[in-house]
Amino acid sequence: MDIVDQLKAFVATAQTGSFTAAGDQMGISNRLTSKYVAELEARLKVRLLQRTTRKVGLTPAGEDLLARAPMLLDELDDLLSEVAQDSRGLSGTIRISAPVVFGESYVTGMIARFAAANPALVFDLRLSDRYIDLASEGIDLAFRLGQSETLTIKGRKLGTFRSALVASLDYIERHGAPQRPQDLSHHACIVDTNRKSPRKWAFASNGSQTVVDVQGRFQVNSARAAAQLATDGMGIAYLPRFTLDAHPGAGSLVHLLEEYQCDGGPINVVYLEGRALPKKVRALIDFAADDIRRIGVL
Repeated sequence: MDIVDQLKAFVATAQTGSFTAAGDQMGISNRLTSKYVAELEARLKVRLLQRTTRKVGLTPAGEDLLARAPMLLDELDDLLSEVAQDSRGLSGTIRISAPVVFGESYVTGMIARFAAANPALVFDLRLSDRYIDLASEGIDLAFRLGQSETLTIKGRKLGTFRSALVASLDYIERHGAPQRPQDLSHHACIVDTNRKSPRKWAFASNGSQTVVDVQGRFQVNSARAAAQLATDGMGIAYLPRFTLDAHPGAGSLVHLLEEYQCDGGPINVVYLEGRALPKKVRALIDFAADDIRRIGVL
């Protein structure tokens, strides 16, 4: 049996957790799926899966293989697609990671626009605010906000995002609006712990920067939750503007200190160092760069 089919059977089984689900995904029987995986284990002379009556799990060797096999299969598909004379465009699966709110407010729409021109592509979008290890989770590319300090990945800056200072009209009527950044030290501030320095809010004006240490009863690890708390009158929030675009109650929030420029950062797409990018991944990155350039600052 072809090792490519064996690898596909192994990857499908490892990702779905069962031979039956893997067989359904591949369009073959669960018995044949199990046979392909057994043949791969015999070829490699190592056990890749731990089989129980309810599900299958990965051995350490299986984990190592799963970290690389999906990318290898994608690269093979991409190579065959490029050299085939009758190829009709990009095909295969692109696995993408993005922060939750940014993914919901921008990435999903961008992918939909890219997909419209590439009907043979399949997209696996995984939204999470935790740090994602691209190699171990088989991710082709990840969208990240702010500066990356990881040396094992390469990146490309796609654009920038800016923040905004907002509060509800109810909060302002009860506590007043800050007239300058320093006034925030006397206000209830909603802290988004996803920020690199959650309690230090920066404002720029006329070439100078003011950084204010803020305090408040609420700290959350979600910009969406911070926006909701601000809408409910619980305090002042310092949020990326794209969060407000995705928040249904944003229209009721009042922008504060608009004469100052709030902090922001780069929007990057990152991928693993030391591997040739498949054509479909390069195409998506180029499309995202052009798409964000048309939109401007998010």
